[in-house]
Amino acid sequence: MFLSVVIPAFNEEKLLGACLDSVREACGALERGGDFEWEIVVCDNNSTDATAPIARERGARVVFEPHNQIARARNRGAEAARGDWLFFIDADSVLSENLLRDIVETARRGDTVGGGATVRFNDDASDLVRRTVRGWNWISRTFRWAAGSSVWCRTDAFRAIGGFSEEFYISEEIDFSKRLKRYARARKERFVILTAHSVVTSDRKLPLYGMKTHLSFLFHATMRPRRTLRDPKRCQMWYDGRR
Repeated sequence: MFLSVVIPAFNEEKLLGACLDSVREACGALERGGDFEWEIVVCDNNSTDATAPIARERGARVVFEPHNQIARARNRGAEAARGDWLFFIDADSVLSENLLRDIVETARRGDTVGGGATVRFNDDASDLVRRTVRGWNWISRTFRWAAGSSVWCRTDAFRAIGGFSEEFYISEEIDFSKRLKRYARARKERFVILTAHSVVTSDRKLPLYGMKTHLSFLFHATMRPRRTLRDPKRCQMWYDGRR
């Protein structure tokens, strides 16, 4: 098995190092078990900080995407990937050996086209944040929608469905999950959400922008999803470079 870990990154000099270290440690542990190859591809999404040098210093292959859009960054990284499986993780997230082992073991069964994993925020997250992530994990398990911080799939399946839709500026992972599930059903394969171990990700956006801003965005995204999720101006909090 050859796994390409793809990390989209825009101005992530503060957290990218920890993400890369966790990926290298987890992949290295599985590599020692034999029959497992891996690589890390970081897509520098037009960063103005030290994101790209940090990635190179830690042994990642760096590609560049000039247009600020998460979907484009994921797709550009996947284009450069050489593995037969892809694992997308966000630059503000941390991968554990246990979760990676779950992914690899599930992939090797031969009946699964891809999936995601439940999410856990940092240990110092507030009670409100913890309740929010519990709600998301319920949605993820129920509808089998992968969180963007942990999406994995076969490379041939990724290419067959055209990767992430570049119509979306956020929630591209939900659209991707829906299309990959349809692809899997047509081939009598599975798309699964792993629950034994979670990917750990940052809750930085909540305190950075405040609950009022997030609730306002959620309202517009619910009432007018096509207009909101495809409009870069309405999704500005993900692209303004604040970290």
